Order: sequence, then structure tokens, then C-alpha cells
Amino acid sequence: MITVTNFGKQYKGFTAVKNLSFSVEPGQILGLVGSNGAGKTTTLRALCGIVPPTSGRLLVAGHDIVREPIEAKQNIGYIPDDPRLFDTMTVWEHLAFTAAAYQLVDFEETAEALLVSFELIHKRDTLVHNLSRGMRQKVAIACAFLHDPKVILFDEPLTGLDPQGIRGIQQAIRERAHSGAAIIISSHLLSLFENLCTHIMVLNLGECRRFGTMSDVLSEVGETDSNSALEEAYFSITQDKEKAEA
Repeated sequence: MITVTNFGKQYKGFTAVKNLSFSVEPGQILGLVGSNGAGKTTTLRALCGIVPPTSGRLLVAGHDIVREPIEAKQNIGYIPDDPRLFDTMTVWEHLAFTAAAYQLVDFEETAEALLVSFELIHKRDTLVHNLSRGMRQKVAIACAFLHDPKVILFDEPLTGLDPQGIRGIQQAIRERAHSGAAIIISSHLLSLFENLCTHIMVLNLGECRRFGTMSDVLSEVGETDSNSALEEAYFSITQDKEKAEA
């Protein structure tokens, strides 16, 4: 569903991502983990066509994001870390606008179900300007889910959410994966990955340090006194690389 081959991105001579290759199959949830500047957001933005690749190829649902941008984007749901919503539009108007953009017919039932699922039904006619940060995040996710995308890209999806909201989003992600969507999540919350993702990719300075199933990555750590085995694995992978380059 997602295939990235030798992807590279440069900005005025600075290499943000270098020679990155991976794939995500239907039903899989890939977690992108890395420090600030590791290339996570650049990779997500390239996959959804916001920034063009300097080199390599990115396929979404079989469509090249550069050569077939419309066909590729019809299969994508993208939730950035700071969703840009329209302050003077209501929650329902955002869903209606999204439906028009994707040329959806009879979207109302699906939209109502999403409002119920994300506990937004009582905010249906509220201007998003008057919503909390967490509720705005839910509106963005509901809009991204409306056209039932085959590929879903999350950049820090839990920003501003309370514990109940976090549980709801995690459940929604699992349900989408179970329905066959291929999902990528970028986050600094390693505990989110450990409980949710099927696969993990560790990025450092634009390069892939480790890519594999969650179970394989965690098995490399063995017994640990840390509260998070993934945290232990992450620091082991990144510190070993730093020592090798020193």
C-alpha cells in the first residue's frame, strides 16, 4: 500500500532524508521514531505530496505521488501535528467541505458516525475557533477519515488530547488498520508505539537506523530494568550508531 524506494530530500544543500526505503502493507501500523530533525515529518509530507522528493520514488496505493498526484492523494488521509482549520467554519461545515473536495455523495451518515466516534456530536455546529486544541485535533482526524482512505499518515496525533481522547484515537487507529488501511505514525511518545504499532523505523539524521517488526526490535533488548523496552531499544540503536561514527 505504501512503497518508498531510495527517497532523498535536500533543502539548499542540506540533506533532510537520505536513501530511505521501506514499505507498509494493508493492516500494518508503522511507527516513525527519531529526534527532532531526524526526517520524520519530511518523509510524511513527501508521501502526501506537500514537498517533492529530490530523489527516489514514493508509491501510494500503487500511484506515484509525483506522476499521479491526484490518484495518490485520493487514497490518503493526512493529519499534521498542527492542523490548519478554518476558524469561521463549524465542525459540520469542515466535514461538508471535505466531502465536496473528495466528491463524496451521501456523506452525511458517515460524517455523523465520525462525530459520535470522536465525541464531537455536541459540537456539531460550533465554530472550530471556539474548540480546545484536543477537539480541533479530533476534527482534523474525522475529516481525514471521511473518504475512507487506504493510507493514513499521522504526525504527532495525540497533541492536546486528554487520556480519554488518547484512548479513543488509539482505538480508531486499530479499527482502521483492521479494516485494511496502511498507517504511519510519527511521534515522540515511545509508549504509543509500543502499544499500537506492528512495525518500527528508527530515523537519525535523515537515515534509517533500524526497520522491522515491533516484536523483532524488542527481542533485541532482552530483559531490561527500564519501564519501556522500546525506549531501551531506541537508545541502544541510536547510541551504537553514534559510537560507530565517533
